[in-house]
Amino acid sequence: MTTGIWVLLFALALVGLLYKRANLIVATAVVAGIGIAAKLFGGAPAFSISMFVFAGVLAVLAIAPLRASIITRPIFGIYKKILPQMSDTEKTALDAGTVGWDGELFAGKPNWQRLFDLPKPELSAEEQAFLDGPCSELTSMINSWEIDHEKADLPKEMWQFIKDNKFFGMIIPKKFGGLEFSAQAQSAVLQMVSANSSVMSTIGVPNSLGPGELLLKYGTDEQKNHYLPRLADGREVPCFALTGPRAGSDATSLPDTGVVCKGEIDGKEVVGIKLNFSKRYITLAPVATVVGLAFRMFDPDGLIGDQEDIGITCALVPRNTPNMTIGRRHHPTGSPFLNGPIQGEDVFIPLDWIIGGKDMAGQGWKMLVECLSVGRCITLPSSGTGGAKYAAAATGAYARIRRQFNVSVSQLEGVQEALARIAGNSYIASAATTNTAAMVDMGEKPSVPSAILKYHLTEIGRSVAIDGMDVHGGRGVMMGPRNYIGRGYQSVPVAITVEGANILTRSMIIFGQGAIRCHPYVLPEMDAAQNDNLGEFDKALFGHFGFIFSNLSRSLVLGATGAKFTSSPVNGPTSKYYKQINRHIATFSLLVDAAMFSLGGALKFREMISARLGDLASSIYLTTMVLKHWENQGRIKEDLPLVEWACQKLANDYEEALDGLLKNLPNRPLAFVLRRITLPWGKTAKAPSDKLITEVSSLITNDTESRNRLVQGIYQGDSKVEGMENPIQVYNQLLAEADRAQPLYKKVSTAVKKDILNADLLHIEDRIKACAEKGVLTQEEADFMIDFEARVLDMLHVDDFEFDAIGTKPQSYDEYHAEVNAA
Repeated sequence: MTTGIWVLLFALALVGLLYKRANLIVATAVVAGIGIAAKLFGGAPAFSISMFVFAGVLAVLAIAPLRASIITRPIFGIYKKILPQMSDTEKTALDAGTVGWDGELFAGKPNWQRLFDLPKPELSAEEQAFLDGPCSELTSMINSWEIDHEKADLPKEMWQFIKDNKFFGMIIPKKFGGLEFSAQAQSAVLQMVSANSSVMSTIGVPNSLGPGELLLKYGTDEQKNHYLPRLADGREVPCFALTGPRAGSDATSLPDTGVVCKGEIDGKEVVGIKLNFSKRYITLAPVATVVGLAFRMFDPDGLIGDQEDIGITCALVPRNTPNMTIGRRHHPTGSPFLNGPIQGEDVFIPLDWIIGGKDMAGQGWKMLVECLSVGRCITLPSSGTGGAKYAAAATGAYARIRRQFNVSVSQLEGVQEALARIAGNSYIASAATTNTAAMVDMGEKPSVPSAILKYHLTEIGRSVAIDGMDVHGGRGVMMGPRNYIGRGYQSVPVAITVEGANILTRSMIIFGQGAIRCHPYVLPEMDAAQNDNLGEFDKALFGHFGFIFSNLSRSLVLGATGAKFTSSPVNGPTSKYYKQINRHIATFSLLVDAAMFSLGGALKFREMISARLGDLASSIYLTTMVLKHWENQGRIKEDLPLVEWACQKLANDYEEALDGLLKNLPNRPLAFVLRRITLPWGKTAKAPSDKLITEVSSLITNDTESRNRLVQGIYQGDSKVEGMENPIQVYNQLLAEADRAQPLYKKVSTAVKKDILNADLLHIEDRIKACAEKGVLTQEEADFMIDFEARVLDMLHVDDFEFDAIGTKPQSYDEYHAEVNAA
């Protein structure tokens, strides 16, 4: 055999070893074996010698103590010098939460069993009864015009219903009088009540980051026994005050202070805290009876210890505490849920008002980030998912019954694009919400998935709201009691902004947390360096080297073959997407290391690079959620177009982000090499085709089981508001009859084209009657169509008002316009 063939065999063996992540002992044996075979079967002596030398090097590397002493020690010294210092707040944020399936995104080669081990999302009988009972009843009481326009608040009977049925106590254990619902049930409740964003915010906030959750995890027994039963039944209405004029997204910079000093309570001198603070954007603050307050605590006189700057601390402050100003309101865009400022000047509180007591002083930041990793993946994502489902149900049906150019507008391809985005994005949101809630119910605190969901599902909410408004046109623009979509569109910025502004979440948090938290070797390397442990550093370092070369090999092979020959954990029509994810995870893992090694500590400040890496991770995560959702629902063939649309859209997003990353990576030679490895044939992912778009849009514009599954969990029953119908219920009825109406519309249209009807019959009702008279339609068909058209027209109507009925200080027509118009 020629030397060239032996070199080729060696190259293939090396790629195979790396691809399979063989250990150094196996690699040594394989390389030595190639050298021996080459010597025995005619290979060039130089080649055989080089193989033996290479095998010897590998053998040395396989002896950990020798490798650590000769190779790792000098690297260890350099690493410790260049390792950027991590602040306590950064370390706390990294330590918060757990790593589950999200760790596989950074693993190079995913263990799919971890995804399939997630339980199928289910509600208990008690939780389902609550959803079918109190939750449905509450939603049936919603009159959005009254809540958002007339009262700018929930009616008193709705407030009482919420308290009586313990909606504020979903996360509170039964032993404290709460409902003790699963994350899945909390999400289901919030999705249903997202029919109105003010109702959703009122219920969502007490069950998310706030006094209830903080007390559960960190409160003293005395605090729990006092507050939790009162929070559960609504005797106490909580709010949590973190944000202020100078501390928004950078919550650790809050200037609000609490100084340990002596003061008087009930006529006795005690050691306590004097608070000075200014907070804003605090949901439920105008009506809150107890305020969870975050502040920076100081002990300048050493009254409770020898530490002057104690750090961020959380305390519970009752509403009637002297010197606290509370009760004024902000006016949030589109959704006047109760939100307002709180100020305090020299507010003196006892030490035992600190959540968890004096021992938890200075632990506020840890408390907040640990709670946020759970709450952030439930409340706002559920709101976005619920809003998307309501929009899909209403917009799909509206497009079907609305006729222009003598056809249903659902047949117009431009409209179909918007409808497909609504349906496909709703499917992505539902998949991500239910599966991530399942992780929480397994005991995980998924900090990286929570950031992915917070950003992407609120962005989906924004996209769906825009598309829904575009399809509705003037029907959505004109506000009034009949408008069921306009307020949702107007209130979108609220979800985008709160609990971590989306710009910040995308550019700093998703990848910033994931790169260290989820990477299999970076955190062990950092910990070993900080603990000055050479042995652990050696183990992590050489594991990391093998990881990089393995991902390089996998990216080369999977990129060159289009991942067509890699394995898939399932068979059938979705197997190609699992193979695609195998490739994407390999390339993403390679890119993560390339970015970290080439940019070092500067990566922390290259937010556009970080954002694109976050986009790559998000696309992978959301695709896996979609695939798991399809499995959970029983691989229903009729839903496959939704799966196809979602996976193709997300794959296209992945390659767009990858292309943008490679175009902007500062090390241009490295970017050139990475492009040849990760995109050897250029961008190959295709956006959903026109044919698929039409298929997907038809699923929500027809009375299909796929539509029913997609919008499952929203309220579709009777409205309890006098004189008002539930638009979703009406649309469901019309959609069920649309197939019967369709051929009858065609008969009428044909009669017009053939001049069977008089040309002056311009109204559809007149044409239907004329068709019955001329035998084009039977009388039964005509009666059905007259009734159908009347109900359609009723759904197309918008509101109008008296001239001076709009505005808080309106001027009448006579005050100005009558005089001007007369002149």
